Amino acid sequence: MKRPILIHPDPRLKKACAPVPDLSDKLRVLADDMLETMYDAPGIGLAAPQIGVLDRLIVLDCAKADDGEAPRPLVMFNPQVVASSDERNVYEEGCLSIPDQYAEVERPKVVDVEWLDRDGNLQRDTFDGLWATCVQHEIDHLDGKLFIDYLKPLKRQMITRKMVKLKRDRARA
Repeated sequence: MKRPILIHPDPRLKKACAPVPDLSDKLRVLADDMLETMYDAPGIGLAAPQIGVLDRLIVLDCAKADDGEAPRPLVMFNPQVVASSDERNVYEEGCLSIPDQYAEVERPKVVDVEWLDRDGNLQRDTFDGLWATCVQHEIDHLDGKLFIDYLKPLKRQMITRKMVKLKRDRARA
C-alpha cells in the first residue's frame, strides 16, 4: 500500500528513530509498503520517518531500470555504517521529503554497512558510488538528519522556505 510522504519541515523528520527490537509481519508489510511508495514516487531510497514511522528501517534500489538493470530492492532494519573510506565523493542529492530541490553533498565514497534483513539475518556489505551515497542519506534520516543539513545556512533556509510554501499551496488545493 502506498503511503503519503512527509514534506520538510515536519518535526518527525528531525527525530532519531528507535532500533527495531524484533522483526514482525507488521514490519515486513511496512517494508513492502515503503518499497511500493519509493518506486511510485519515483525515488531510489526511503526511510521510515519519511512516512511518519519512527523505526530504524530503510529501503533502497539504485539499479538503473532505464539502463536495462533488473531491480535490486534492499530492505534494511537497524542499518549502521561500520566502516567508511577516507576517499570522498560528491553527488547532487535530492530527497522525496524535499521535492524538486537538489544540492551537492560530500560523503565517504565507500561504506561498509551492517543490517538485519527481512528474515532477521545479520547482513554486511560494501557500498560504493551512488549506492554508498544513497545508503548514507537514508541512514541519516534515521538519525533525524536531512541532506540540507550539510548545506550552508542561507541555502538551507532558502530550501526550507520553498518547502513551507509548497506545503501551504498543497493545503489550499
